[in-house]
Amino acid sequence: MRNDPLLALLIVAALATPALAQDGGQVTGPQASEVAPSRFGGREPDLAYGAYQRGLYITALKLALPRAEAGDKAAQTLVAEIYARGLGVRRDGAQAAKWYEAAAEQGVPEAQFQTALMLIDGEFLPRDRTRAYELMKAAADAGNPMAQFNFGQLLINEAGNEADEREARVYFERAARTGLADAQYALALMLTQGGEPDLEAARGWLARAAQQNFDTAQVELGSWLVEGIGGPRDMEAGFGWIQLAANGGNVAARNRLAKLYWAGMGVEGDSIAAAAWYMLAKREGLVDPVMEDHLAGLGEAELDAARARMAEIEQGGSGPSALTETQDGGAAAETEAENTRQDQP
Repeated sequence: MRNDPLLALLIVAALATPALAQDGGQVTGPQASEVAPSRFGGREPDLAYGAYQRGLYITALKLALPRAEAGDKAAQTLVAEIYARGLGVRRDGAQAAKWYEAAAEQGVPEAQFQTALMLIDGEFLPRDRTRAYELMKAAADAGNPMAQFNFGQLLINEAGNEADEREARVYFERAARTGLADAQYALALMLTQGGEPDLEAARGWLARAAQQNFDTAQVELGSWLVEGIGGPRDMEAGFGWIQLAANGGNVAARNRLAKLYWAGMGVEGDSIAAAAWYMLAKREGLVDPVMEDHLAGLGEAELDAARARMAEIEQGGSGPSALTETQDGGAAAETEAENTRQDQP
């Protein structure tokens, strides 16, 4: 198995399961509008689910618990969700695991997914990668996007041949087509690898993930646009995507933005702005020899100006952006025809 950037994703997006989140047991949770009834086994658990929707979590638990104990899989999943998120009660990973596992045994995809994560983690259920693999695959095959993404990761991490990697790509693509940005980015990386990379399609998936504010994809897409990888070169649009990620705090983006200002690529050259953005990146631990040389060549007055610009950036004044926003929240990084092509890899 080769060493490549895709492995760095691991199971990051999903391992922060509700049951394992750490917030000191505070009562937090999603808005009712964010919770799909399908998460609870495909059938609303009647009054219990109605109470859950209205934020009456203790009432929901009291109504659902007897039914869960009687074997109702929807109620089991709802009880697990309440304990996992700490909704109206303190978080209880052991109780969440108990009820997720019970619902998983009855084929509820969300419960299978959550149980698989707990089996991998090993804190609230005995670690069992074989069973986790089986449950994750079952949830993925049932259409759970996060399970599809994570099952693809399991296949990649344990891949022994190209067939495993091809299967992983299938699951990444299924999740990507549901709009999951993590999967879109992972699929883009996979499309750059192998004997016949498809850079045009990869750029399209990067664009989709970037439009969802996935900062790593924004940096990658911006770099591709600057360099003309996978499609026409557009340095101004590339600068805009990298600036967007830099404004969001991405350290790599801040260093790349510094280099674009230094080289005058996609933006008018500005040695002070270059120094300021690099100083921000360096403060987070990134050291770049090229930008170190740039700083060494500045006088004290210029360094003072760069420090002042850095302070302005931190206060939200990063300067004009080359990136404009469309009405649907996407970025007008390319022509309409190019966007249409990239939206349909």
